[in-house]
Amino acid sequence: MRIDILTLFPEMFEPVLSASILGRAREGGFAGYYVHNIRDWADNKHDKVDDRPFGGGPGMVMMCQPLYDAVIAVEAMDSTPAQRIVLSPQGEILRQQTVEQLAARPRLLLIAGHYEGIDERVIDELDPLELSVGDYVLSGGELPAMVLTDAVVRLLKGVLGHEQSAAQDSFAPQGPSGQRLLDCPHYTRPRVWKGRSVPDVLLSGDHQAVDAWRAAMMLDRTRQRRPDLLEERH
Repeated sequence: MRIDILTLFPEMFEPVLSASILGRAREGGFAGYYVHNIRDWADNKHDKVDDRPFGGGPGMVMMCQPLYDAVIAVEAMDSTPAQRIVLSPQGEILRQQTVEQLAARPRLLLIAGHYEGIDERVIDELDPLELSVGDYVLSGGELPAMVLTDAVVRLLKGVLGHEQSAAQDSFAPQGPSGQRLLDCPHYTRPRVWKGRSVPDVLLSGDHQAVDAWRAAMMLDRTRQRRPDLLEERH
């Protein structure tokens, strides 16, 4: 998969893209990351990419021309069609179903907005998918772009060390009716820590019993913490 990221702060990305699973995915050839500075497409001598909003008000708004030209130029760098995505608090909430759909795409083009927002006309012209990582506001779309990249890349075949790792995560479809459940509790050594013991079933060696316990815990935890997931039907 090719992932292009358009941003005003490219220096934020390399430490994240080179570490942990994302770094191994790149080294293994499963994903390629290409970070582009939107200022490179500014058509003025000061590389200005924002201006004051019409109608007044606080903050600055990202201008149409630099962003539009950046998207068109970056898309032309590779013949693979790209899914355009703008990270915005006004977008639809990012869910695992959307992550799974995006992981099946050969190329993503992520636009990290900044300042007060992006001129609505360029959004209308580019017609991107708008995604939000939650009902809160960050300083820009850079961190959400990293979140989306991590969520997608870990689903690519061969990226995780164990093929079942992603299938057993929270929000994977694994309930009795295909519900997306929260993950079960996990334990490792030592068997007793501060007087708290690992559940006996996990030490029994009975794999069927372990699977049944984990399934029951997933349902129980989901009922307690996210009952809305049990109400959804997929």
